[in-house]
Amino acid sequence: MSIARRGLCLVVAAPSGAGKSSVTRALLAAEPELMLSVSVTTRPPRSGERDGVHYFFVDQARFDALAAAGELLESATVFGRRYGTPRAPVERALAEGRDVVFDIDWQGHRQLRAALPADVVGVFLLPPSLGSLEVRLRGRASDGPDEIARRMAAACDEMRHAGEFDHVLVNREFDATVAGVREILHAARLATGRLVGLEAYLVRLGAVP
Repeated sequence: MSIARRGLCLVVAAPSGAGKSSVTRALLAAEPELMLSVSVTTRPPRSGERDGVHYFFVDQARFDALAAAGELLESATVFGRRYGTPRAPVERALAEGRDVVFDIDWQGHRQLRAALPADVVGVFLLPPSLGSLEVRLRGRASDGPDEIARRMAAACDEMRHAGEFDHVLVNREFDATVAGVREILHAARLATGRLVGLEAYLVRLGAVP
């Protein structure tokens, strides 16, 4: 016998290169009840990416139509490309008691919290140092010095918004970071406000008439 609960939105955000995608993949592997929110984007697919699995790839006109119809919970522009979260699958998952993890930035987190204020748990990942972040950015792409400098400036801007999140973790050691995010998720699942079946459970126990 378990207590019915409403699902939650777990937002994992970080500056580019700080490891949020790797942490999110590890969470999904370790937490079978957790589902990934698949965003819509106007950027073209990268090698190995599949439509409907990694993103829903759309053109600008389709993206604008979705936004105008109120079908996106949040949207943002990142390096000139549009990204957004479809509303319907998220609201359906929450009602069914399923948790959804989001790999979005601070703009998306702010909008998602405005749309679903009682359902969002935000975690921001920080790098151990700016030097380590720059090394990661240089190692993942063949971008020139100007592009690396632009991405580092963008990362610093993103980190200024860390205080808007419920939790902040420094990603020094990957396994420890994943464990920390899982602890946050497990605690959030047990928050009294999420336990929509608490009263019915107490009745079944005979604790209340």
